[in-house]
Amino acid sequence: MAAQDSGGRSDSTRYRKGLRSHTLTWKKKCRMHILDDPTGLSTRAQNLLERTGWRDRQREPRLSTEFLRIRDRVGQLIPTPMMLVIRREGFDQRYGGLRYQVRSSYTIQGERHDMLREWHYDLGQRMATGSTHGWYFEWFGERVSSPVCYLVHTDGRVGVDDGGGTFLEIAPSLPALIESHALTDTVSTCDRITAEVDSSALAEQFAGLTDVPEASGPTIRWRLSDNVVVKEFLNWSSETPRRWCASIWSRSRTGRCQIEEAVARAAAMQQTMSVTG
Repeated sequence: MAAQDSGGRSDSTRYRKGLRSHTLTWKKKCRMHILDDPTGLSTRAQNLLERTGWRDRQREPRLSTEFLRIRDRVGQLIPTPMMLVIRREGFDQRYGGLRYQVRSSYTIQGERHDMLREWHYDLGQRMATGSTHGWYFEWFGERVSSPVCYLVHTDGRVGVDDGGGTFLEIAPSLPALIESHALTDTVSTCDRITAEVDSSALAEQFAGLTDVPEASGPTIRWRLSDNVVVKEFLNWSSETPRRWCASIWSRSRTGRCQIEEAVARAAAMQQTMSVTG
């Protein structure tokens, strides 16, 4: 039998009451949908949402997170932890139903290909605990056949799971992810460089670029100038250690020249290392 206090309330009742209080407080903080109040986003990201974003209100009804039960680290069914309820319901309040499109491009054998990908901000079914601390929940993410599922951690980080059962951080927060998408969309009209040198080593050749902190974090870094844009990121793989990769774009003829010089330096360094190693 559940324990009761002097007022005859059970532990479960007190838990639900406290949970609703915390959830209401959180919802007040983020009650406005991101499309109605994009406060905190850069002008670049706001322009992306204004140009391509909309909200799908025709969503399937769902049970509130506070009424769900999940399995803990040892497989026991438990009431959903308070922070997980707050974060998951906060996600739905702030981002639920959000749709937007991101342009990108790539070059194969000298031929340019343009793509348009759509992102859906809908809650998924999965909720789980991290290997060390905290919890995470699933959301839809990119609307494309993908080997990964998209996750949000209770500490705010965005991640993926490639099937290895591990939370792999890809952005420090949801706003940072949107900022990264806005940059990806912006550089879609630029020339993306492919070179026969390690992309991470090539990225290291560019000094003096301006960091873009709102789109960067421990696992991703954007830098740019008027001529060159560099995106460095950890690959989305549970194989350890995760490997740094890079994408590089030229924004002008001067940028192409700078990249060609950087490729030559990186190739020379690799050649030297292969000889001395």
